[in-house]
Amino acid sequence: MNNELFDELDCAVTACDTEGTVLYQNRRSVAVNGDVRGRSLIPCHNARSREIIARLLAEGGRNVYTIEKRGVRKLIYQTVWREADEVRGLVEFSMELPDELPHYVRE
Repeated sequence: MNNELFDELDCAVTACDTEGTVLYQNRRSVAVNGDVRGRSLIPCHNARSREIIARLLAEGGRNVYTIEKRGVRKLIYQTVWREADEVRGLVEFSMELPDELPHYVRE
């Protein structure tokens, strides 16, 4: 799979290495965050967020939450990416949520 596939997604995708250096942004991420490829994402976050990022990079796992910014609700999904079962960095998906979001319970 090549990265061009992610450029067409209707959500922002940003990936960094274990040092927090941004390795990849899709088009939506660049439009929302500016082009920060090659720069550290650490200074863009507050102390609490830095702690979460450090924990994820050290231990693995994910951080999932919703936010509202300028009247737009978003789902933020942060998860580590791995190579050969070793944490290599973090990927963040930022998706705008509609005002009405159905919820289904499936069995």
